[in-house]
Amino acid sequence: MGFGEPGASAAGFAVKLDYRTLGRTGLKVTTVGFGCMITSDASVVTRAADLGINYFDTARSYQHGNNERMVGAALGAKRKQIVLSTKTHAPDKAGMLSELDESLKQLNTDYVDIWYLHARSKADDITDDMIEAQQVAKKQGKIRFAGVSTHSGQQQLLPWMAQKGVFDVALVAYNFSMDPGMTQAIATVAKAGIGVVGMKVMAGGSHNRPGTPLAGKMTQPGAMLSALKWVVNQPNITTTVPSMTDMDQLDENLKAMAAPLTSGDAKILAAHLETIRPLYCRLCGQCDGTCQKGLPVADVLRCLTYADGYGQFALGRERFLELSKEQVAVRCGDCSECTVACPHGVKVQDRVARAQELFA
Repeated sequence: MGFGEPGASAAGFAVKLDYRTLGRTGLKVTTVGFGCMITSDASVVTRAADLGINYFDTARSYQHGNNERMVGAALGAKRKQIVLSTKTHAPDKAGMLSELDESLKQLNTDYVDIWYLHARSKADDITDDMIEAQQVAKKQGKIRFAGVSTHSGQQQLLPWMAQKGVFDVALVAYNFSMDPGMTQAIATVAKAGIGVVGMKVMAGGSHNRPGTPLAGKMTQPGAMLSALKWVVNQPNITTTVPSMTDMDQLDENLKAMAAPLTSGDAKILAAHLETIRPLYCRLCGQCDGTCQKGLPVADVLRCLTYADGYGQFALGRERFLELSKEQVAVRCGDCSECTVACPHGVKVQDRVARAQELFA
């Protein structure tokens, strides 16, 4: 079997590939891509590429730089046949371009297809200096397309990106739990020719692992496949980057390209949503600025999701400690009452207090 020719999965079923075009980039990518953030087994990445998945996403910061090195080694000679993206969190042009050179070195490539400004929440997070860095990198041939990744504040940021006219791809948190406003924001950027990649597609859950905190609640039978199928079937989502750490996850995620979204999936997701309602932050942004202690609530709860949903305590703690010293020092128990009211029913004070207990 040659690269890009679908074969049989490890479980023995025939792999059916489905492709879409990533906005104005013209890149043709499989609707299920590979989010490499928590992957440490290079053989899973290699196998995914052998089976025909052709979009792989990493970042300079993942696993302290080791993730890019692993991805580059795993893809090897297949590099030119896949679409590869990485990200920078550097705050200025010089830092960004320096990080890009390091990314290319670790990925063992002379260019990346998409280079994202990582984890931006509002227009003020993106300076002209950063946009210039992406344009310089394009002219140098080190990147093909410029993108932005965003976890929160998306309903305001995406329309701004559409109007700005300098970005080719948006990597957005999107799943079945989110309100219609997010779907409309995605439609706005898609209409402007920006390709849309979906992340956080499992709504805080990962495939069940014994001992994972809240595994029985965040990960119920069938819910993860139904969640991925839901995103894959959204018309303005080109591809997705679910995390995959082993062959079982790879096999299950591959099924989302072949299996139709059914009424049975809708029932599973409705029941699952009720289970995770008090636990999972939908990143809607409605609580922004409402914490009397100035906590970025959505960011704190995203850190907790890494630990409770994905079983990645170290990653959650690392992201938590990226908050300011003042924010890390806050304790919910010091407040007589919580000023944050989640419209979706998340028990904010309980969840933030758990994050503080785990990480601080």
